[in-house]
Formats: sequence, C-alpha cells, structure tokens
Amino acid sequence: MKTALVTGAARGIGLATTQLLMDKGWQVVMVDIDGEELMKAAAPLENVQAIVMDVSDPEQVERCFSDVTKTYGRLEGLVNNAGVADFGPIRETTFDRWRTVMKTNLDGVFLMTQAATDLLIAGKGAIVNIASISGLRASTLRVAYGTSKAAVIQLTLQQAAELGEFGIRANVVAPGPVNTKLALAVHTQEIREAYHDAIPLNRYGTEKEIGNAIVFLLSEEASYITGQLLCADGGFEATGIGLPALRR
Repeated sequence: MKTALVTGAARGIGLATTQLLMDKGWQVVMVDIDGEELMKAAAPLENVQAIVMDVSDPEQVERCFSDVTKTYGRLEGLVNNAGVADFGPIRETTFDRWRTVMKTNLDGVFLMTQAATDLLIAGKGAIVNIASISGLRASTLRVAYGTSKAAVIQLTLQQAAELGEFGIRANVVAPGPVNTKLALAVHTQEIREAYHDAIPLNRYGTEKEIGNAIVFLLSEEASYITGQLLCADGGFEATGIGLPALRR
C-alpha cells in the first residue's frame, strides 16, 4: 500500500486530497496544526494517521518524521498544502504578519521536504507543493501571501532539479479561486461576480478538483513530469487582466 503525507489535512484541499488518495488505495499521514479539526476529520477515515504539528517548527518536523520513519519506512507522496492567508495593504503588513505567512507557507515546505527526502528516495516518491495563482499574478493586499507562493513555485523547481537524480519528482499546483469555507466567508457577492467575469470557466473551482490535480501528479501517470507548474484555475492565469465588458 502506498503512503502519502499531506499537510493542512484537516479541511479544504488537504482533506479532499486525503479522501481522493484513500479512494485509490493509499494510506495517508494527515498533518495539521489544528488538533481538534484534524481529529474530527480523521475519525471516520480508515488507513490514516493523524499528527498534530506546526510545519514551520524544525523540532516538531523532526519528531514527525522520526515517527513516520518507524511506522512506514518510506513515502510515495508528500503534499505540502499547509498555508496561511493574511491579506492587507503593504503599509499595514507588519513584520510579524509577514513572518507568520512566510514561516508556514515557505519555511514549512522547505522543512517538510528536507526531512522527507530519505523516505521519498526509499519510496521513489513524488512531491506536490501547493502554491496559488497569487504567486504568478500580483494583486492588491497580497504582499506577503503572493510573495510566499511565488517563492514556493521557485522552491519546487529547485527541488526538481536537485532531487531528480534520486528519482524524486517535484511539481507545484497553483489553485485559482476555490470554493473553500474561507473563500465563502470572506468573498462578497461583488467579489465573486468579478472573479466569475475574469475566469473563462465562469466559476470557482472545488476542493475536489484541486485534489484531482494533486493526485494525478503523485500518480504513475505523471511518472515523467517534474519541475512543472499546473494552474488549476479555470483559465484565470491564461486570460491575464480580465476585461469583463469585452465578454458581454
């Protein structure tokens, strides 16, 4: 049975990916900093192990992989999905807010991948990092978030270049607007309509659709794909700056 470790697995894209992997016969190590939500999500699932930890803390990462090594001995997949979103104007983004975003979104990807490398070599595994369309196209209020996700895209290329000789593939998925609970809570109807106008498919994506892209990149069907960015965004990146008036 193949084993994957998924961070940010208590909800959203991470939980959807976990469920899709299980449907394909994988066992999953679910990692999240929110212990209550993680245990709630893991409780009804089989062939999962839940580990509460902060991916940006080197000591916690080391303890996590010590346990995973003893239990599984290898990994066929690592999904670095854990992330935080903090949106605000540049002048109002304090260094503490900046570091909070960078610690989880970027440092966590570096630390988790570094710690997982030996297990991935043993399992001939693949890495999928989760960035964002905000890492490709600048927007207001995303100085920390967008910069962190752009760095994740470059970090993925570095991983692909260096780890390929060990048989490890590394790719990155950049979701566009997705119908997560967070998006539903913070996106007003006006914002949703503006996104719909700018996205060729004229809708938000679903967590499962992003999960399907992740699972594909982990699969044997993607065995010769590495160092690639896959935008799961309904065509948002392809269109550049949207001019809704031209679509009517």
